[in-house]
Amino acid sequence: MKCVLAAHLLAGFLLVTTAAHAALDQPCVAKAIAEAGPLLRFHLDLKATDPVDVEPDAKALPPIKALKGRGSFDVLEVTGHYIKATYRMRFIYAQIRGSCVLMGQEILEVGDPY
Repeated sequence: MKCVLAAHLLAGFLLVTTAAHAALDQPCVAKAIAEAGPLLRFHLDLKATDPVDVEPDAKALPPIKALKGRGSFDVLEVTGHYIKATYRMRFIYAQIRGSCVLMGQEILEVGDPY
């Protein structure tokens, strides 16, 4: 029983470690993190000098199908904060080796309006 539990724990650890490593290997991570602050300021209609907080990591999500053609897009998720609000930002990049072509972005406040 202990061996089975240990095997499940190890498998879970490897899955989490692999997902985190995939986000670090993504070539556009630094660009997504750099673009998160300006997107948050634009969305909130803030000045360039207004302080926002962007977490220093990005999470790689599964690719999404392109709206036209057979291609796919890479998706990186970055979290940002302004005052007491938290925002989830997703940056959508074309899968072109050696470049980070931004194809779209979305921003949502993490909260329950109901």
